[in-house]
Amino acid sequence: MRFWTGFRLSFVACAALTVTGFSIPALVAEAGAPDHHAKDEPRPFNAKQDASADVNRALKDAARFGKRGLIVMGANWCHDSRALAAHFETPRFQTLISKYYSFTYVDVGRKDRNLHIAHRFGLDGIVGTPTVIITESDGTVLNLDTAPDWRNAASRDGTDVWEYFKEYAQGSDETENALAP
Repeated sequence: MRFWTGFRLSFVACAALTVTGFSIPALVAEAGAPDHHAKDEPRPFNAKQDASADVNRALKDAARFGKRGLIVMGANWCHDSRALAAHFETPRFQTLISKYYSFTYVDVGRKDRNLHIAHRFGLDGIVGTPTVIITESDGTVLNLDTAPDWRNAASRDGTDVWEYFKEYAQGSDETENALAP
């Protein structure tokens, strides 16, 4: 009975909003809720990849080209991992990442795969996904304190995400002038 009453009240409230000219999707969008479409998000994490080889290649390229290393540890089941990957696929981020970072994704499964990568960079494990590791070109971790803080990536504002990666890019060996907004 309690379920039916709650359902009936929700239905009546939605109907009342619709009749008065408000739509539920418009109200959600107006409130600033993220508009994620899971089917459209990238799924770049591959369990079959050799994560150690990929990380070694990224760090070797970082040293060779004077870039930062960028290692994103996540999983395709995780909407926050996919949301961060979606940011990275935009032209603005692709320009930033290709110019200033040597980049790879590492699949962590259900936080039970490739944990040796996290340990290699001083993390005890994977608290949440994605975990983002940014290194100097020599592999020294720069963001150990904020690496696990990305498990809310889907709800972060795009400008905040941009500013975070731009800030770390500015210390790379590459020319800093190209980072103007």
